[in-house]
Amino acid sequence: MTVGLEPTVPSPCVSVCKMTEDRSHCIGCLRTLAEIRAWKTMADEAKRALLVELEGRRAAVGV
Repeated sequence: MTVGLEPTVPSPCVSVCKMTEDRSHCIGCLRTLAEIRAWKTMADEAKRALLVELEGRRAAVGV
């Protein structure tokens, strides 16, 4: 759900849209292709859960 034109859960995209060589995830936001595609239709709860997961991914790769 959105309020005005602003999304209630901001996208994790950092405008560095490049997939890893093995195409497992984006080097900018660390999302998989499936997660990137699904973002627009995900419920806010699912988006928040993914944001938490992405924090763990960043910590795992030292970003």
